[in-house]
Amino acid sequence: MPEQAMSDEEAVLAANAEFYRAFAARDLAAMEALWAAEAPVACIHPGWDALIGREAVMESWAAILGGPGAPQIRCEAPRAFVLGPGAFVICREVLEAGRLIATNVFAREEGHWRMVHHQAGPASQARPAPPASERPPGPLH
Repeated sequence: MPEQAMSDEEAVLAANAEFYRAFAARDLAAMEALWAAEAPVACIHPGWDALIGREAVMESWAAILGGPGAPQIRCEAPRAFVLGPGAFVICREVLEAGRLIATNVFAREEGHWRMVHHQAGPASQARPAPPASERPPGPLH
């Protein structure tokens, strides 16, 4: 389905799926096409310091996707949140070594959703949220 025929949420989820397809296929050209070319970008790979700017981010993807140890990855349980011209997806990344939790941020660029930020890190075992009656009152932070 063309992006114009999709809801914003569907289009963001499609862009997110394309990110994981490019990652799993080690497709650097598709990865480069998915990241924003005009908006500022950043990326925080698990265990890495923050990478700022398209050049640094794309160099990191070239190293990861071109390396012999590039992880096999699968996205699970993506949820999209659209905020006008921006959106983010939270999801789990499933790898041989375990699970990570990720946030992928997108912005509209030339009519398409393009990635502007990716961050993934260790996740605890997935478990359901406690019932409202068992949650502490007030904010946690």
